[in-house]
Amino acid sequence: MFPYEMIGKNVTVHANGITYTGRLVEINEQEVYLKSESGWLTIPVMQIEEIVPSE
Repeated sequence: MFPYEMIGKNVTVHANGITYTGRLVEINEQEVYLKSESGWLTIPVMQIEEIVPSE
């Protein structure tokens, strides 16, 4: 599944050895935006190792 197909769904993002979880809201050329329980997360695209659907 391509990341753009996961917009609006809960995902797990692995970046720089850290795992983030939340609802994928937006992807652009520079950043990925997640809405998590603790608030908004912005992750630079260059740091992302993978984005997978949450179980």
